[in-house]
Amino acid sequence: MKASAPPQARRRRGPSLVVLALVVCSLLVPVAFVFFFSAGYGSFADERPQEDFDLHLPHWSNRDKDQDIPHLVHEIKELPVPTIPEVNTQTTKQDDSSAVPKQPVVPPKPLPSTNVTSGNSDGSVRLSEENKQACQIEFGSYCLWSFERIEYMKDAIVKRLKDQLFVARSYFPSIAKIQGKEALARELKQCIQDHEKVLSESIVDGDLPSFIAKKMERMEHTIAQAKASPVDCNNVIRKLAQILGLTEDEAHFHRKQSAFLYHLGVYTMPKSFHCLTMRLTVEYFKRTPSDPDGFYLEKFNMPKYRHYVLFSKHVLAASVTINSTVMSSEVTGNMVFHVVTDKLNYFGMKLWFSRHSFKEAAIHVINYEEVITQSFLKNIPSELFLPEEFRVSIHDPDMPPTKSRMEYMSVFSHSHFLLPEIFTSLKKVVLLDDDMVVQRDLSFLWDLDMGEKVNAAVRSCGVKLGHLRKYLGDNIYEAKSCAWMSGLNVIDLHKWREYKVTDKYLQLLEQFQGERPTSLQEAALPLSLLTFHNLVYPLDDTLTVSELGYNFEIDTDTISNAAALHYNGLRKPWLDLGITAYRKYWWRFLTREEQYMNDCNLHP
Repeated sequence: MKASAPPQARRRRGPSLVVLALVVCSLLVPVAFVFFFSAGYGSFADERPQEDFDLHLPHWSNRDKDQDIPHLVHEIKELPVPTIPEVNTQTTKQDDSSAVPKQPVVPPKPLPSTNVTSGNSDGSVRLSEENKQACQIEFGSYCLWSFERIEYMKDAIVKRLKDQLFVARSYFPSIAKIQGKEALARELKQCIQDHEKVLSESIVDGDLPSFIAKKMERMEHTIAQAKASPVDCNNVIRKLAQILGLTEDEAHFHRKQSAFLYHLGVYTMPKSFHCLTMRLTVEYFKRTPSDPDGFYLEKFNMPKYRHYVLFSKHVLAASVTINSTVMSSEVTGNMVFHVVTDKLNYFGMKLWFSRHSFKEAAIHVINYEEVITQSFLKNIPSELFLPEEFRVSIHDPDMPPTKSRMEYMSVFSHSHFLLPEIFTSLKKVVLLDDDMVVQRDLSFLWDLDMGEKVNAAVRSCGVKLGHLRKYLGDNIYEAKSCAWMSGLNVIDLHKWREYKVTDKYLQLLEQFQGERPTSLQEAALPLSLLTFHNLVYPLDDTLTVSELGYNFEIDTDTISNAAALHYNGLRKPWLDLGITAYRKYWWRFLTREEQYMNDCNLHP
């Protein structure tokens, strides 16, 4: 039989085990803390030289800025997006009495240059004029639009703490090696530890302690002292160069992606407008309304009336242009508007203009594709083309070789050259683009004596034909002749037929397609300028104010005094990308209280 320990011995053994466990824990806990601290937060104590590395990313700046969109989409999908903290070495002290103001999200610089964005004391951001121009030249107007709709960054203080921590870690290894800078090294180390502790407990600004402003000010002061010390800058430069390379590649990638998405948003019909077109088309066939043209049918082909022509696929845009023209006219009984559209939008437009009246003016909707099938002309594109817009790069002789300026041009499309075939009985028409808003009575245009000219247009003498030699090819033209703009044009159809303008256009079209394979849109610029060379009657330059689709600096008086406003450019007034200051001139002529607009959530 096995003997057991006496009761007193068993009672003494229990406290001994507890004491032994406490002793072991007291030894293990400090060891674990030291190991954890050195592994997770001890990067500032690593004085070993860092190895360089190369990040192989595509360099967008060396590529063609005008590459086609499918290739751009492929590159955007293939390009990796590195995520790294941003460096901010600003040494301005923060106010002790309040939290650090939130900094806005600043779209990246258009081009890597010395013209940087500057922050104001109130946290707003100011973009220099040169940066505005550079951004517009390379990437369109996206960054200007983003500044107009600037959004403020969330958790900006946390981001600032991370920036300070990165800079401090970059300087610490060099400061720790300098004799006589032991106090600064200890201070820098303490600041790093404080920031690491705060960031380990705080993810958003709302989690930060109340004393964070003093911590940030202390870190700024310490970093300033470290920068002023005679350190070996190789390590600092190496680390900062790495982060700079990553940041530039990432920023340029996002700019390219933003430019692509911007253009995609411009050329894609918004969902609400597509909804309106579909609702109108469906309702047209559900109602099977009587032909609204019957009442005005006799006016459509009578030359004694004043005929206005619009090429449009956008029901609201055409409606605003017509409404503004009618509302600005003193006499409307002799006005006839011909809206030339495609098969997809034909029935929707028919219903829209049958539901709305424009004083005494008559509205005639024409199916362009149906007219084309009845035409005897060959080689005419069967698709409806709207007025074409181009952004061309021009180099003046008095400018430095590396400098150029951008000009926006709006010209006739291929569909415009069928005007004599569409309106066989008319002698004169006024062409209006659907991005026009009329503010004055245009009846004086019908009294113009154009002489032997065919096309009355506003000239753009900032662009000479000699500037466009690479577009016009080897054709004969006067280099000092001014280019002209579409938007508001008076067309003498009688002279058009007499000079056989359409035949000249067809010859040039065949020539351009044979010399160099270009798209029909690209060919519209040289074809329009060459076909009407020496056949343009100059209208008053102040008659129309253009550039409302891309120029942010047009003053209010100039807009108010103009007879017509032309929203040429990508930022059309019906898009969210439209320039806010100019949109009101378009929206005031929009039809209100329309059932289908409410159903499709279309509101100013």
